[in-house]
Amino acid sequence: MTKRGSVLKGFGKAALGGAILALAFIFTMIGFHESFLPANTQPSEGCDLPILMYHGLLKEEARQGKYVVSPDRFESDLKYLQTNGYHTVVVQDLIDYVEKGTPLPEKPVMITFDDGYYNNYYYAYPLLEKYDAKIVISPICRYTDEYSQVEDVHPNYSHITWDNINEMIASGRVEIQNHSYNMHSCNGKRVGTKRMKGESDLAYETAFTQDLSKAQTRIDEMTGWTPTCFVYPFGAISNGTQEMLKSMGFQSSMTCESHMNRITRDPECLFEMGRYLRPGLQSTEAFFQKIGL
Repeated sequence: MTKRGSVLKGFGKAALGGAILALAFIFTMIGFHESFLPANTQPSEGCDLPILMYHGLLKEEARQGKYVVSPDRFESDLKYLQTNGYHTVVVQDLIDYVEKGTPLPEKPVMITFDDGYYNNYYYAYPLLEKYDAKIVISPICRYTDEYSQVEDVHPNYSHITWDNINEMIASGRVEIQNHSYNMHSCNGKRVGTKRMKGESDLAYETAFTQDLSKAQTRIDEMTGWTPTCFVYPFGAISNGTQEMLKSMGFQSSMTCESHMNRITRDPECLFEMGRYLRPGLQSTEAFFQKIGL
């Protein structure tokens, strides 16, 4: 072999070796990059989100049932979620994920309380720090106003006051959302915020927006926070409500339908999210097994 051929052969080996090293570096960097990507950051993938729906927490067995869970059982639920690697989120976490790409934790779950009973503050709130959990409470603002004016505090029937709400918000573990000001009723005429039979479009829109706006105003006045989600009383929905919610500035809504939610970067996924009702007479294991957690 000539000297020139030997040099070319050596150059070819060097080039091949360099190419292999370059490819190895590229694949290493790809692996390095992916290892530092937060969970659930790909817009096309999204993640599943179970939302749990609670109402009251009471110790007396005679009062426990479909909508009332014992405080001990609620604590058992928190312990189960923590032990099995779930991380609680609130509505703002979802909005930040959709709008800003802020990653959600692995295995997210949302815990919601409807109506704003005082027992939520008395029994649930003290457990949140212990289990590093966050919850969403959606009070009926009419009752919060009423109980804020009287000294009538009892877990069995009282509702949370504005002082209770502000204390919980300040903890960073409780988010407050809109559950109407005074449309949480089933009086034979209107069921929650549902359109009444024969009600005109204008009359229904006026009733719906005025009541929800009143709740928005009261919460903002008393806490400095403006709710971003509307929680339908009884899950009662009528055509056109989603468009009205959007026009009022709401970015999400929750129903009482039992199904898993798929959270993506599409803002529409945050409307009419389903929730699993937590009945009081089921064990923690039976409830979570039933809903697949």
